[in-house]
Amino acid sequence: MQSQGFRRSDVDHCLYTKSAQDGSLIILIIYVDDILIAGKSHSEISNLKIGLHKTFEMKDLGDANHILGMRITRDRAHKRLYLSQKEYIGKVLQRFNMEKGKAIGTPLPPHVKLRQEDIPKSKEELAEMANIPYASAVGSLMYAMVSTWPNIAYSVGV
Repeated sequence: MQSQGFRRSDVDHCLYTKSAQDGSLIILIIYVDDILIAGKSHSEISNLKIGLHKTFEMKDLGDANHILGMRITRDRAHKRLYLSQKEYIGKVLQRFNMEKGKAIGTPLPPHVKLRQEDIPKSKEELAEMANIPYASAVGSLMYAMVSTWPNIAYSVGV
């Protein structure tokens, strides 16, 4: 990508940027075999796609509606993009048998205190906890937290 004039981000090596001739920015995000291109200049984006087609076998799927478990919704009139992980969260809830759980406005109310006494101690409690894929559940929540739900960071971190 650097040979095409893109600069790789120092913070995220999957993110590349390039200034278009009109001064706007072209953003290219690569994740394994997915590419997301964003920018104001349609002609620059078309030229980029032509260059990529010459180097890589790829399919142009048109406007992105979904990437990495996130739904992308456009409000072109107000020049806004919205990201949602509603479907991803639904799958996570299903995976951990929590789809009938009660939704609340605050993931972990400030008055809740975790205590040593709450840790399982009996053999039965320990055996029950061994069957709960805790690390997978926390990892799934962390993905949502980093992507679109920063408001659950405190709860996930506890």
